Amino acid sequence: MKNIICIAMLAGIFTGCDFKSGRIENTKELNREIKASQIKRVTNVQLVSSADEWGKKIAQIAEKALKGELEKNPGIGQAHCSDVGSIPVVAALQKEYGVKVELLGTKDLKNPSLNPKERELLDAYAYSAKSGTLAGDNLQQLDDTLLVYNAPVSPESIICKKCMTGQDTAFAVWRLLFNKKEIIRKLDAKQLKD
Repeated sequence: MKNIICIAMLAGIFTGCDFKSGRIENTKELNREIKASQIKRVTNVQLVSSADEWGKKIAQIAEKALKGELEKNPGIGQAHCSDVGSIPVVAALQKEYGVKVELLGTKDLKNPSLNPKERELLDAYAYSAKSGTLAGDNLQQLDDTLLVYNAPVSPESIICKKCMTGQDTAFAVWRLLFNKKEIIRKLDAKQLKD
């Protein structure tokens, strides 16, 4: 009788345990969310250097991805010029880093949706492209919550030739719009340099 009761209790315990709940599978996601919500002390220098580092990396990857699309499928690649977020690699970067990636050209010099500071910077990039000088990457703070990283595309690049047709100057600039809150969420507190 005792054996039957023990077997019944063990069977009840095992059926009460839910081994397929996914709890074990979600631990990586849970750890990532816990790290993201930790209180962190981030200086402005750390914030800017992280955005600069990420901007360089994202601009290079986005440029490589768009070049690949233009070389593989010129017809479909053309559509990606106006919406680079439709390229799977770029979409993954936007999701991972919480950044908005765009490709700007001469048509955007008068774009009212851009910040006046951005239009001035874009005008400077256009001027340097017309004069044949090479401009470098740039990181600007737009307001209290936004940082914009700009990286010019080489005039000889297939991107300038295919995406910026109809312009008097071969000129394109990557625009990466970062939200400071997202940068702070993604930073690992242990990796921050003083």
